[in-house]
Amino acid sequence: MSDRRNDRDVVGLLEPLRRYALSLTRDPADAEDLVHDALVRAMERRDQFKAGHSLRPWLMSILHNRFVDKARARRTEAVHHADLAIREASGLPGDQEGVVRLADVRRFFTMLPDEQRAALHLVTVEGLSYEEAAGALAIPVGTLVSRLSRARARLRELEEGGPADNVVNFRTKAGPDAL
Repeated sequence: MSDRRNDRDVVGLLEPLRRYALSLTRDPADAEDLVHDALVRAMERRDQFKAGHSLRPWLMSILHNRFVDKARARRTEAVHHADLAIREASGLPGDQEGVVRLADVRRFFTMLPDEQRAALHLVTVEGLSYEEAAGALAIPVGTLVSRLSRARARLRELEEGGPADNVVNFRTKAGPDAL
């Protein structure tokens, strides 16, 4: 990462890194700190970057790992849940249904578990391939696909106000005639 071309590539990746960090942290200030920490870590370990590989998944992976490290360190602290959608939707006139729907989707997105939100963000917002996203999260592609499926089902469930049609609810107590 020391040559001039790669330095420009890093600058070009700042916005995707910020979006992903905001998706993970749900707080703009924490997201900026996370991006900074990830870039510092990348500079410290630039010798581990393999020439010829894509810089974007490598940086996303570092950012994700920094987030996980910080989350583990903060387990005893209160978790901050910034609800951007409510703040945005509260000042909207009622005729802006599309904007309200988007605010609802954002709110539901922030309600997803961290691992599902991270997988969905990398694939749908950042446009990484399944292989790149799985590499960034250090998980097998099958695990990524499973997390994406669960995240999408949960979003449908939240949007419809009930359990998703294609998801089996194992909590339902059924009698012997249920099968």
